[in-house]
Amino acid sequence: MKIMVGFDGSKVSEAAVELAAKRAQVFGAQILLVHSMVGGPDVPKRDFENSQRELEYHKNEFKKKDIVCESLLSVRGLQPGEDLVQLAEEQQVDEIIMGVRRRSKVGKLVFGSTAQYVILNAPCPVVTVK
Repeated sequence: MKIMVGFDGSKVSEAAVELAAKRAQVFGAQILLVHSMVGGPDVPKRDFENSQRELEYHKNEFKKKDIVCESLLSVRGLQPGEDLVQLAEEQQVDEIIMGVRRRSKVGKLVFGSTAQYVILNAPCPVVTVK
């Protein structure tokens, strides 16, 4: 079983990482930890390096628990929702775990909802945490 975790450094994505570790231990699954950054090659180097450090930290935490983990910092220029769905298809993921945040209807309209896009378009079950 392969579980993809959408990670952006927020508190809800930290909760998604914790849940993924529990599920991976129970099911003997491997983890694909993904941070999708909008902007493609225009992402500032500092942001890129910070994200890589966070991913590496969590990857090492998984390894300490004897959980196989691969991390991926995706900067393909897609919106995060589109990127996560594409990666889930490419990597043949069995489950996606991601955090959700409360937003007003106007906030969703203006900024969109990554979680909503993933839930509606993912090729596999999506588990959300808050």
